[in-house]
Amino acid sequence: MENNGCFGTFMEKARPYIAMICLQFGYAGMNIITKVSLNRGMSHYVLVVYRHAFATAVIAPFALALERKVRPKMTFPIFMQIFVLGLLGPVIDQNFYYAGLKFTSPTFSCAMSNMLPAMTFVMAVIFRMEKVDIRKVRCQAKVVGTIVTVAGAMLMTLYKGHVINFIWSEHMRSYVPSTGAASGSTDKDWLKGSFLLIIATLAWASFFILQAVTLRRYSAQLSLTALVCFFGTLQSIAVTFAMEHKPSVWTIGWDINLLAAAYAGIVSSSIAYYVQGLVMQKRGPVFATAFSPLMMIIVAIMGSFILAENIYVGGVLGAVLIVLGLYFVLWGKYKEYKEKEAEEIIQAIKGVNFMPSVFEEMEVYDIEKQKPEANLSELPISEPCMIAMAVKVPINSLEEEVKGKN
Repeated sequence: MENNGCFGTFMEKARPYIAMICLQFGYAGMNIITKVSLNRGMSHYVLVVYRHAFATAVIAPFALALERKVRPKMTFPIFMQIFVLGLLGPVIDQNFYYAGLKFTSPTFSCAMSNMLPAMTFVMAVIFRMEKVDIRKVRCQAKVVGTIVTVAGAMLMTLYKGHVINFIWSEHMRSYVPSTGAASGSTDKDWLKGSFLLIIATLAWASFFILQAVTLRRYSAQLSLTALVCFFGTLQSIAVTFAMEHKPSVWTIGWDINLLAAAYAGIVSSSIAYYVQGLVMQKRGPVFATAFSPLMMIIVAIMGSFILAENIYVGGVLGAVLIVLGLYFVLWGKYKEYKEKEAEEIIQAIKGVNFMPSVFEEMEVYDIEKQKPEANLSELPISEPCMIAMAVKVPINSLEEEVKGKN
C-alpha cells in the first residue's frame, strides 16, 4: 500500500513532464509529415484551414458533452481574447511557420523555434507573470538556462561542421531524392525562411501568454480549445481566399496531404492545445515552452531516417547545449514550484486563525496547569488554541526555513 502511494505521488508530480515530452514527439511527427506535403505542392494556407477544421470537429463534441455544466459565461472581453488567440496561433504562427518550413528544412525550423522559451520568459517578465529576483539561485538558473538554450539553437543553425554519417542515412539517401535545403533552396530563400520562422515563434510565444491569461477567466479547457480552433478555421478561410485565387488549391485526396491535415489537426492542434492548457494552469507558460528544444532533437533523428537529412557536428553540439539549458530552466521552475507549495502550507496553517490571542491562551493554560489545584476543564479554550496545542506547529520556524531557502 505504501509503495502504491509513493508511486501514485511520483506519477502525479511527473505527469506534466510526461505530457510535455509526449507533445514534442507529436509536434516532431507533424513537422516531418507537413514537410513532405508542402514539398508535393500543397498550399500552406489551405493546410492551416483543413488542420483546424479537423481539430474543431474532434474536440468540439467532447467540450459540449463534458463541460456543459462547468463552462463559464461568455463575456465580450473573453470573446475578444479567444478571437485574438485564434489569430495568433492558427493564423499568424502556423502560416508563417509553414512558409518558413517550406523554404528551409524541418530540423532548421525546429532549431529556430527554440527561441520560444526565451521569448516566452521575457514576455512573461514584461507582463509580470514571472518574477525575477536575480539574487535567487532559481531565477539565475532560469535566466542562464534560457540563454544557453538559445545559444545552442543558434550554434546548430549557424555552424554546421562535418557531416555525421549513419548507416541508415546512407541507405535512405539512395532512395530519397534531395529536397528542401538539400533541394536547391537559395541563400535568399533560406534567409526569408528564417525571418518567417522568427515571426512565427514570436506569435506562438504571445499565444502562450494570452492563453495563460484567458484560462484564469475561462477555465473550461476543452471549450477554450474548441473555440480557438473554430475561430482559427474561420480566420484562416478568410486569409486563404485573399491569398489563393485558384479553386484547385482546395482539392485534397486520400494522400499525404489529407494525412498532414488530419494529423496536425488532431494531434498538434486539438490535443496539444488542451494538454498545454492543463499544464500551464499548474506550472505556467514558461514551463510549457521549456520542452520545445526536445522537438528539434527528435526531428533531427526522424529527418535522418525519413527525409535523409544530413546531421552535422554543429547540430550535435547545439543539441547538447539545448538539453543543458533545458535542465537549468526546469530546475529553476521545480525549485519555484516547491517554494510555492511551502508557502501554501504556511497560508493554510495561518488560515486556522492563529492570532496572538491564541498563543496568550496557551500561556495561560500552561500557567494554570502548573498550579496544584487547577481545574483545567473550566478554562475557556478556543478551537484554534486546541489545534495549536495538539499540532504544536512552529509557524515562525517554518517561515524562517522557507525564507532561508529563498
